[in-house]
Amino acid sequence: MPKTTEPIMRSLEQRGLVAQSTGLSALEAHLAADPVTFYCGFDPSAPSLHIGNLVQILALRRLQRAGHLPLALVGGATGLIGDPKMTGERTLNDPSVVAAWVERIRRQIEPLLDFSGTYAARMVNNLDWTSQLSAIDLLRGVGKHFRLSNMLAKETVARRLASEQGISFTEFSYQVLQAMDFLELNRRYGCTLQTGGNDQWGNLLGGVELIRKAGAGTAHAFTTPLVTKADGTKFGKTESGTVWLDPDMTTPYAFYQFWLNQDDLDAPGYLKIFTFRPLDELAELDRQMLDRPQDRAAQRALAWDVTSLVHGEQAARQVSDAAAGLFGNGSLESLDSATLAAAMADLPTATIGPGEADWSIVGALVSSGLERSRGAARRTLASGGVYLNNVKVTDPEAKLVAADFMHGRFALLRRGRKTLAAVRLDT
Repeated sequence: MPKTTEPIMRSLEQRGLVAQSTGLSALEAHLAADPVTFYCGFDPSAPSLHIGNLVQILALRRLQRAGHLPLALVGGATGLIGDPKMTGERTLNDPSVVAAWVERIRRQIEPLLDFSGTYAARMVNNLDWTSQLSAIDLLRGVGKHFRLSNMLAKETVARRLASEQGISFTEFSYQVLQAMDFLELNRRYGCTLQTGGNDQWGNLLGGVELIRKAGAGTAHAFTTPLVTKADGTKFGKTESGTVWLDPDMTTPYAFYQFWLNQDDLDAPGYLKIFTFRPLDELAELDRQMLDRPQDRAAQRALAWDVTSLVHGEQAARQVSDAAAGLFGNGSLESLDSATLAAAMADLPTATIGPGEADWSIVGALVSSGLERSRGAARRTLASGGVYLNNVKVTDPEAKLVAADFMHGRFALLRRGRKTLAAVRLDT
C-alpha cells in the first residue's frame, strides 16, 4: 500500500470526514511527529458489517496510507453486551453466535487493510483481555476512574433513563468496557488515537479520559460524520433492507446497483468518502455530471470503485457487465448464472412451467406487468417496442422457446428503453 504525503487530517477534512475531535491542531502535530498506532472498533451485532461501517474501515485505510499503524478491533466482548440504542434494550446473543460473527467480520475487514510491510495492520479482539478480568479487577482498576454524573449525562443513557424501557446495568456499563479497550491497547501497543462514528463520541472521550486518569499519557480521538442523503434521510437502506458487505446478504449486483442509483446531489459527497480518487479528479466528475447528467459518470465511478474495493475487480466487472446487458449495452449471454440471477432478482417476474400452454410473448408481457392487457401487449409488439434478451420482437404471435432461457432459467423482457421484467422458467 503506497504511503501518501499530504497531511492526513487536512485530507480527511477536505473529504468531509471529520466531525468532532479532541483538537485538530494537536492531533495533526501528533500524527506528523512519528508513526501513530490507532484503532477503531467493530462490534459483531450482526453476521456482517454494512456500508455505514465501511466509512470507518476506509478511515483506517487512509490513516495507514499516511504512514500510521491500524488496529482493527472486533469486539468479541463488547459484542456480548451491546452498545445502547436509543430505542431500547438489545437482545443478548448466544456467545457461540457472537464468536461466529467475529470471525465473519474479521474476514470482511482483512482484505481492506494491509497486514504486511512497515505500517502493517493488526486484528485484535477485546475478548482476549476482558475474559481474563474479574469483576473486582474491573471495578478497582477501571471503574474507580468513572464519575456517575458523566456516565448518566450521555445522550443515549439519558434518553433511555427517561423512557419506559429504562436501561439495564449491562448496557449502562458498555461505555466502561469500550474505554478500557483504549487503555488496554495503549498499554499493549502504544495506541494513542481512536476513531469512530460520530454517535460514538461520548465513548471515545471516555477512553481518552481513562488513559489520562490512569497515568498512561495523552490520547486523541476524532469521529467521522454519520452519512446521510442530501434530503436528510437515512443512508444505507434500500427497499429490501440494509446494504451489507457480505455477498450472501447483499449480492454484488445489488451492491453495485445501490451505488449506481445514487442521486446527483449525493454522488459527489459519497465519492469523497468512499473512494480514493484525487479531489481534482472528483471535481472533473462533478463537471461531467453537470454537463451530461444522463451519462451518470459520477455514479458509475462510485459504483465501480466501491464494488471493486469490497468484492474485487472481477466481481465488479461482472456486475457492471450485467447492468449494461440488461439495457442492451452489453452481452447477456456472457453472464454467469449467479450474476444473471442477482440481476433479475428485483425485476417484476412472470413464471411459466414447462407444461404450460401459453408461452407467448404477449402472455409474458401481461403476466410480468409490463402491459395491462393482451391487446396493449399486441400493439406494443407491433410498434417495435418489445425486446426479448435485447433482440427486438415485432410479431404479436411470437412465442418463447426453451433456448430463450439463459442458463435454462431466465429470459429478459424489455418494453421501450428502460422498463424491464424477467421471465423465469419453473422446472
